[in-house]
Amino acid sequence: MMTTLPSPAAPLRIGTRGSPLALAQAHETRDRLAAAFDLPQDAFEIVVIKTTGDDRAMIAADRPLKEIGNKGLFTKEIEEQLLSGGIDIAVHSMKDMPTVQPEGLVLDCYLPREDVRDAFISPGHAGLAALPEGTVVGTSSLRRRAQLLNRRPDLQVVEFRGNVQTRLKKLVDGVAAATFLAMAGLRRMDMTDIPMTAMSPDDMLPAIAQGAIGIERRSDDARTGDMLAAIHDVHTATRLAAERSFLATLDGSCETPIAGLAELEGGRLRLRGEILSPDGSTSHAGERNGPAADGPAMGRALAQDLLDRAGPGFFAWRD
Repeated sequence: MMTTLPSPAAPLRIGTRGSPLALAQAHETRDRLAAAFDLPQDAFEIVVIKTTGDDRAMIAADRPLKEIGNKGLFTKEIEEQLLSGGIDIAVHSMKDMPTVQPEGLVLDCYLPREDVRDAFISPGHAGLAALPEGTVVGTSSLRRRAQLLNRRPDLQVVEFRGNVQTRLKKLVDGVAAATFLAMAGLRRMDMTDIPMTAMSPDDMLPAIAQGAIGIERRSDDARTGDMLAAIHDVHTATRLAAERSFLATLDGSCETPIAGLAELEGGRLRLRGEILSPDGSTSHAGERNGPAADGPAMGRALAQDLLDRAGPGFFAWRD
């Protein structure tokens, strides 16, 4: 049954970054809201906002992301526009989001989660195991770099940043023989026809909240909150509550190789997590199982267990 709510007097302004993937996520949000309330597309306005992270990434295209800042780099300007009233909602890739929102903002709407897996992409090799010793693999993710070096220390890993299209072109140009992208992004941009192999989470545990879209709003905007409730996915929220609790307890950031995945089956939740040193030489992994409602507590407990096993100073290299 379709939820009904009066049409806004002015278009609902949806804030987003300007990359093809970010725009695809904003369009998905718009389309879901339009369907939920039987509204035309012109009831919404997509507002592209350039972030500090976008600017710095363009200037320092060959430097690791950890050297140009943390997760807030890709959200600060969007959240400032939200707080000032320049936009009504902000659409984010949840793996980019800090675990704490600025005062006055709330993140309580998640779209149904896409494929969480990483995609192995190579013009000439069928999979990670098929790569010859010394093969150059490109990635901009500190998590993927550490996992690769942990599983295959014989590989050469180079910095490989840019949007999806840029990274695919770098492969064609021979900058690297293989790379990894998120399956979710490829699916959202209808790019599943490129040669790829989906990595099992058993082999490469994904980033926290990978494949999930979050929609942020002003905490005092009850009307927008009511609208977003119509497209909120409770299962995704339950999984992310566990994963983000795990991340928050670890005090994770883009500078930290952390992986984690919560999976639901019935009312039970399985949470897996991994922390690594940047060079991949050390890895600590574990899991928790329990009632779905205990997800946040499970996340905290698993994080503390891994920290205890890693010992004092495991993340000291961040500072």
